[in-house]
Parts: sequence; C-alpha cells; structure tokens
Amino acid sequence: MTSYIGRFAPSPTGPLHLGSLVAAMASYLDAKAHHGQWLVRIEDIDRDRNVPGADEHILASLQRCGMQWDNEVTWQTRREHLYDAALVQLAEHIYPCGCSRREIADSQTSLGLIPNATLVYPGTCRAGLAPGKVPRALRLRTPQHPHHVIGFEDRWHGHVEQDITATVGDFVIRRADGFWAYQLAVVVDDGAQGITDIVRGADLLDSTPRQLYLQELLGLPHPRYLHVPVVANADGEKLSKQTGAQAFDNGASAAGLLAASLQPAARFLGLDVHADSIPAFWRAAIPAWDALLKAHSTGK
Repeated sequence: MTSYIGRFAPSPTGPLHLGSLVAAMASYLDAKAHHGQWLVRIEDIDRDRNVPGADEHILASLQRCGMQWDNEVTWQTRREHLYDAALVQLAEHIYPCGCSRREIADSQTSLGLIPNATLVYPGTCRAGLAPGKVPRALRLRTPQHPHHVIGFEDRWHGHVEQDITATVGDFVIRRADGFWAYQLAVVVDDGAQGITDIVRGADLLDSTPRQLYLQELLGLPHPRYLHVPVVANADGEKLSKQTGAQAFDNGASAAGLLAASLQPAARFLGLDVHADSIPAFWRAAIPAWDALLKAHSTGK
C-alpha cells in the first residue's frame, strides 16, 4: 500500500483544454514525485452538462499524453448509493430549502449587501418552510454561534482560512434539479477512494473549507491540498469551455502533442522542461516538479 493516493477528476462536459491539462499534469506529477498512486475519476454527476463520448475522449487524451492511471477509472453516476448513505449519516444537519437563487439574491439586496456568485444563504428555511413553499434543495447547516472558521495549510498558498458561516452560510448538498451537489459528491468519493492528496486548480480553493467541514461531519480524514494557479485567457478569465477554451488534443502526432501542449502546459506550472519525446518529457518533468515544490515551500 502506498502512503500517497492522488487523483484527477474531470467533468465530461467536453474534451480537455489547456487549463484542464495543467491541472491533470500537476496532479500526475505530484503523485509520481511521491512514488504514489494516481487515480482518475469522471465527475459526471451533473448529467445535464455531460457531452456524450467526452469521458472516453478525456481518457484517450490522458493516455496520449503519457499519463496512465492506476486501478480502474470510476464514474460518479455509478456511485450514487454512496451519496445516499452519506445523506443518511448527515440527517440531523440538513433541511429542505424552498428558496430560488433569485430570492437569495433579493435577500442580500434587502440586507444592504451586493449579491455575488457565492450568494451567502440568509437561513430563510432553517426553521422550516414558509406556508406555500415547496422543498427545492437540501442544505447543510453551518454553525451560527459562534461563526465557524476553518483553516488549513495549502502546499502552494500556505495558510488559508474561511469563515464558512459568514462567507457561504448553509450550503446545498442536493440541488433543486435532484442532482447531488459537487461539495458532497467530491468529499464522499475522496473518502471512499482513500485519497490522501488533492492537487487541483486555485479556482477550487474557496470550496476547500466546505469540504473540510463535510469531512468532519462524516468522520473522514482530511487530505493534503495543493491548489495550482489556473490558466487564464487574454482577458484574464479562467480558461474554460465557457470562455471559449479549445481542445488541445485534435489528433496531432506525439511530437505535435508534446510541442503544442505538454511543454507549454509545463511552463504554466513554472517548469522549464524541454524534451524530444513524451517519455523523455516525463523523466525530466517529475524531478523538476519535486525541485519546484521544495523551492516554493522554503520560499514562503
């Protein structure tokens, strides 16, 4: 048994782009630098956004880039019984909510707050649904008195903490459309797979305190975290399918894939790796990653 188990968990909403390749590469490099296991999990729980065949395209792209996973690939849609079991375990901490996003935004406005993407929940349904309201989502209670500050050490960013009561409020674990929320599914999956180290983009840094809180309630161990910088487009927006990111793997030769994708992706992580083949690239990139993190940790 290895003491390090990492993972890459893409959503099959389309083929991998350069931003997702950087996240995959960072998680793969970290696992290999620690002589650990690297797992792949397809996060397809949001069925409405899935693109048919995207999961297989993702897996083929990873293999073409020389990233081979350990053990079998898992799909979230085949693990829903685990989320049902977690819901039972969390029963005393959850309640039905009948609020729409618009109503939550209006509540923030009435309190003199500027509505934002997080939409801090004001606790409208905490004491029960108002007459005429029907349950839409299931929410998890966060401690109210005192507020609940959760801190952790990120291997890239150093100490991070968040008051989840003030910043998020009671958060959704089962959505109004009936799908499981990302926060619950990812925590349950990481626990079930024995994940010890999570390496992912810094856009998910804000989610980590909620996940740590869920781990506490479910009696799961806390993994170590490392959030790498995200790749941005020319306008400074995170590179994603929503911002027009293009697939990097369009059937190019191995040499073309190396030159156009792997070596540029390495530079986003601060690695100056030049190689004439994909196997040679990884032989150079793994020790370079190890050296980069050691230098980064001593420079804090």
